[in-house]
Amino acid sequence: MNIKTVSFALLAAALSSCSTPVEKGIEGKIKRDAITVTTKVPGRVAKLWVSEGDLVKQGDTLAVLDIPEVDAKIAQAQGAVRAASAQYEMAERGATANQLKQLQAKHDALKEQYEFARKSFSRVEAMFADSLISPQSYDEAMAKFQGARAQYDAVVAELAEAKSGVRIENRLMALGQQERATGALREAEVASDERYILAPADMTIETISLHVGELATPGYSIFNGYLPHTTWFRFTLPESEIGRVHPDAQIRVFVPYLDETVDAKITAIKQLARYADVSTAYPDYQLEEAVYEV
Repeated sequence: MNIKTVSFALLAAALSSCSTPVEKGIEGKIKRDAITVTTKVPGRVAKLWVSEGDLVKQGDTLAVLDIPEVDAKIAQAQGAVRAASAQYEMAERGATANQLKQLQAKHDALKEQYEFARKSFSRVEAMFADSLISPQSYDEAMAKFQGARAQYDAVVAELAEAKSGVRIENRLMALGQQERATGALREAEVASDERYILAPADMTIETISLHVGELATPGYSIFNGYLPHTTWFRFTLPESEIGRVHPDAQIRVFVPYLDETVDAKITAIKQLARYADVSTAYPDYQLEEAVYEV
């Protein structure tokens, strides 16, 4: 939201009693804070709900954008949330009854193979001790026995893990994936809400920069207006007259287009910036005066 000002001409007249001469008035301007409404996400203008010159309240809908990309992101995020939620539920519940039965059957089969390999190796080992078989046959029998034992040990560990439940690390990993998917969905939903351009404050619509069907890019000014309750007066005085005023002083300001006088208070006095000050060593030369804003 960018703040700037718009101005109209006015005249400030210093009032005095009937017995004293009227001082020359100081001319100034009326200022109002202006406001610019932009969008945070790109989209095409689908609907304009206001016209130039309308007075709107804070939160009123000014326009609606068409953002098809956001709808696609929401669908993707919803699918990711469902998948992550299912993964987390599976991690929490652990192995099912059917999975335990399958592991038990696998355990029993590998146990039988291991027992058979162990008995076979015992016989081969006795024959090798009596030099009835070659070392090659002995090595082959030992390799089969060790392989059967390794498979049996693996299924024993697998079955024990399934019965004891899922590791806490796997649960945390599944929970993290679920939270990540939920965050992506929330981000997409927030972007979807940005399709509605709302008035940030009570304001009067001055200009509308885009029409229906045109593309609104992030940061581009769509609506320009001013805040009706931020009226203030601005005067400029040379340095030689700045002593006539001081902060918090009560003054009366005559507004020509209303043909009435209003009470006002000086809130700030500051010197206006300029490129350089003129100075001279010659006493007959008149120095350039500074200009102050009241």
